[in-house]
Amino acid sequence: MQSFTRTFVRNLVIFTVCGLAGPVFLVVGALGVSDVGWGEQGVPLAFLLTGLVLTLAIPVGAFLFTRAHYRVINDRDMVYDAHRRDDDSFAMWTPTARIPIQDGRLATAEVREATLVSYGQDWEATYQSYGGDLDPDEPKPRIRLRLWVHPEGGEPFESTATWRVPALCLAAVTAGRLVAVTHPGVPAEFGIDWPRSALLSGARACKLVGLDGRRVDLTGHPDLLLEQMRTAMATGRIALDGDTIDLRRIDPAAATRLQSLVERAATGRPQPEPVPDGRARWVIDRLPGAEGAFGGVDRRWARHGGQLVRGRFLELRGTDTFQYEGPVLETVLRIFPADGGTPFDVRKKLTVPINYLALLHRTKQLVVQVGGDRRSYEIDWERTNLAAGVSPAVVIGPDGRQFDLTGRFDPLLAIMRLLVTHRVGVPGTVLDLRDRRPSGAAAQVMDVIRRTPLSLRSG
Repeated sequence: MQSFTRTFVRNLVIFTVCGLAGPVFLVVGALGVSDVGWGEQGVPLAFLLTGLVLTLAIPVGAFLFTRAHYRVINDRDMVYDAHRRDDDSFAMWTPTARIPIQDGRLATAEVREATLVSYGQDWEATYQSYGGDLDPDEPKPRIRLRLWVHPEGGEPFESTATWRVPALCLAAVTAGRLVAVTHPGVPAEFGIDWPRSALLSGARACKLVGLDGRRVDLTGHPDLLLEQMRTAMATGRIALDGDTIDLRRIDPAAATRLQSLVERAATGRPQPEPVPDGRARWVIDRLPGAEGAFGGVDRRWARHGGQLVRGRFLELRGTDTFQYEGPVLETVLRIFPADGGTPFDVRKKLTVPINYLALLHRTKQLVVQVGGDRRSYEIDWERTNLAAGVSPAVVIGPDGRQFDLTGRFDPLLAIMRLLVTHRVGVPGTVLDLRDRRPSGAAAQVMDVIRRTPLSLRSG
């Protein structure tokens, strides 16, 4: 966990190199003022003052930049007056869809195949801002999609084209379900509604509060979600307050139509079958972001009581700033202390890796490093991506048996904690308990695996 001081010094060096003209003007101006008479000091004095301003701007700019982009979470980021949300709540604000088709009809589109065409070819700087544009085309991956579109009241058809996919909506491609907007007269002419696709895929949560106060969750039920979207489109704008629509606060006619969804969801509908052939849609390996790993262990951090704890995103909101690894987002996350204490929420602007966002329909959980002072926290993206399923996670037992724990957050977090306790770093995705260094934790790791339900592991 890098300290604020070290981060500031590193940024100060960069700002000094970029702003070298300031010290040069300062020196030239000082020498000029001392070498000429009082009546001839106009130009050297201007150099001196300009150099002084530019030189002073270097540490100020470095400090402000470090403070804005410092990854470590501390007391200043705590949210004390926020409305208390459930642990499973999640709200995501995505840019408004830009679809030229007027009066289009919503339809589902299955992603049969996805291929990454390009990403970040023209990237020029560490951070790129777009002056208030929350949905610029440049940072979007270009992905070639083979789709099977089901227009309302028409025959399904196949379409293959290259699309620019917003980072916050990439999970819809991985999940394999998109929302298409078809032309009312020519169904084969269509666009993709990416925000609604994020909702249909489960990357965004959607809950309904019925007229009788019952609360149901439509997340992961594409048939009900599509019906809800069509009702919302037909009756006018219906506000999704975070992740919830309260039918008691919307137009009565629309509420009556949506109440039937509450009744159907309350019956405990089974989860729909996933879209087949998920590997054909897997573009995550070619997207930037930290590669998953069991993670290294800084001995000083571990010796001073450093820990790994669970975190979870509660809110994600786009900004107009992007890095190559992913967009800079305004986030709210909940941190769960290792000692079982009361969870707390923090608000932080973070760069979220784009390969993690591509699995947002599966998980919003995080692995968080805690400093020995219990006051500083930092998301460990290597461990998070391994636990999320970005990279395969394999444990080889002392007897040579292999256990595939890919995407199994709970057992992987437990194993990572054991490795930190024993101060064993594993930089890759395979933990081989036959090696000498992790052998001291082998019995405890195998106990974690034995407690993992058979349906959640293979070996």
